[in-house]
Amino acid sequence: MTSSATTLKGQPLDKAILESILRRRMFYTPSFEIYGGVGGLFDYGPPGCALQAAVINEWRKHFILEEDMLEVDCTVLTPHEVLKTSGHVDKFADWMCKDPKNGEILRADHFVEAILEARLNGDKEARGQKVEDKEEDPKKKKKKAKTEAVKLDDAVVQEYEEVLARIDNYGGPELGELIKKYDLRNPTTGVQPAEPVSFNLMFQTTIGPSSNYPGYLRPETAQGQFLNFAKLLEFNQSQMPFASASIGKSYRNEISPRAGLLRVREFLMAEIEHFVDPESGKKHPRFHEVENVELVLLDRDTQLSGKTTTRTVKIGQAVKEGLVDNETLGYFIARIHLFLEKIGVDMSKLRFRQHMANEMAHYACDCWDAELFTSSGWIECVGCADRSAYDLTVHAKKTGAPLVVREQRETPLVIEEWQIDIERKKFGPQFKKDAKTVETALLATPQEQREKLAKELSENGSITLEVPGVGDGKVQVSKDSIAIEFRKRVENTREFVPNVIEPSFGIGRILYSLMEHSFWTRGSEGGDEARGVLSFPPTVAPTKVLLVPLSSNAQFKPLLKQLSQRLRSAGISSRVDDSSASIGKRYSRNDELGTPLGVTIDFQTVQDGTVTLRDRDSTNQVRAEQEKIIDAIKSIVDGSKKWAQIESELPKFEGQEVDIATR
Repeated sequence: MTSSATTLKGQPLDKAILESILRRRMFYTPSFEIYGGVGGLFDYGPPGCALQAAVINEWRKHFILEEDMLEVDCTVLTPHEVLKTSGHVDKFADWMCKDPKNGEILRADHFVEAILEARLNGDKEARGQKVEDKEEDPKKKKKKAKTEAVKLDDAVVQEYEEVLARIDNYGGPELGELIKKYDLRNPTTGVQPAEPVSFNLMFQTTIGPSSNYPGYLRPETAQGQFLNFAKLLEFNQSQMPFASASIGKSYRNEISPRAGLLRVREFLMAEIEHFVDPESGKKHPRFHEVENVELVLLDRDTQLSGKTTTRTVKIGQAVKEGLVDNETLGYFIARIHLFLEKIGVDMSKLRFRQHMANEMAHYACDCWDAELFTSSGWIECVGCADRSAYDLTVHAKKTGAPLVVREQRETPLVIEEWQIDIERKKFGPQFKKDAKTVETALLATPQEQREKLAKELSENGSITLEVPGVGDGKVQVSKDSIAIEFRKRVENTREFVPNVIEPSFGIGRILYSLMEHSFWTRGSEGGDEARGVLSFPPTVAPTKVLLVPLSSNAQFKPLLKQLSQRLRSAGISSRVDDSSASIGKRYSRNDELGTPLGVTIDFQTVQDGTVTLRDRDSTNQVRAEQEKIIDAIKSIVDGSKKWAQIESELPKFEGQEVDIATR
């Protein structure tokens, strides 16, 4: 696996050059920049929007269409009660600490991580090793922990590395202990921050004109899918398993947004909720299709030992060994791998890391993250969690809504059990306002307790039942009010709460990682500064084709218009660059935009109707009639052919075959 950020061609990645290109070409830009900007908020420009739309389109085809998922679009505004029930109000938080000198708020785990990494980098410098500077923003460099070339004892280096390997597993108290133990100080003030405290990450608001109905901007799209489960099940004709999907904005009030699009406060998510019968063993009918997909895995046991050594294993073997808990979880992990490969992620910079017990979200029982290596280190871009039956259970308990599946049994089930019958005409008057509370407690008793209560009722004519909140906490129920008998009953239907496997995609993080993984620099023949190239796959490139006239000759304009119209009719995005810059410079600036193909209209086009087609990455060109060129473009854009195949099918362009006098 990689240890330092590189370009697509293996060159050391200069993040400052990449960031300059992305902002200059308006892939994205800080929001409200003329007002000074707001941390963690960004706007996408034309190429950024087009890239995002193309990736989302591939996601829809790869997941929603391929898996027959049910897409929903739910509201962003979420009532307090919903997120209180889901656990987000109490548990959706990070640990922050405050600098007592200047009041700066620091995210505790990032603070510890940054300083220990700086010390390890200083150790490398002292040992004569090259150290990469990840921070590109000069303003932010001032706030970074300074790297000083100080050699550390080997034991200290190992201890720091073990802490960093487990950094996501520490809670607030443990982070506070690390800050004290290693005397970690804010680089800005030289002061040790205060003890970490919990900070809820949701944006709070009020719904309506009064403040009596609090709500939040949703932190995930999942809750809307869970609350619509019963309707989705009905829409799916009560067939299980099935999956819903949602693409939309979510919001997290990050303590310290940083690294551009990698940690922001408003972001696009694409989430899937796959509902499965827990008694099925969570098997997946299509698992055999992916069982031989090889994945790079970092399991929790390895991390707990203080190491980050990965293992390459087929997903079928990982499930068989119990490394990945079940087939459905494994199936989606493999499908995530294939999706990231399809959109152009560098597969040598992808790993799946298993969450440690203390790190998992409150709703999960197992979780694997697809992490991509960037100039900011390993970044979680996709989470794949087994949420068990948590969400449906808590919402059903709170609301009384039947968020369950009922299905006809193939063979009726005969059940022998202790049953409680209530004589309501006597039970109600006996307990009056507490009747419902006592009844709930009575019906909640397990079978073992009911057997004992039946014996007590038979011998004493009454039972004593603990009911908190009623009288002194104990009530007497006589045999006039209830009967407890052992009976058989036949169950023809089965009722169960589905378990949920949830793949959750952070689209912004995927986009930025893709930009880094696709970037490289091409040397200039004239000795000028190297030129940047974004080698996006044609399927997701923001613009598919650049149209350039050789010069400003008026004869080219109608040909440009005609070719542009033909590409639009074929559903292929194109861009005309008829500026006065040289054709080489025009190609170069569109290489920075990631445009995979270029068509040149020249004097030979005027004479015989042929055009040249240029490949972005190799700069090779072919020449043919427009119809053949358009067919070639279609096949490259839809992924059915590669450039090498086009080169073998069409004549290589060697130069114009017209006399200069005809120009």
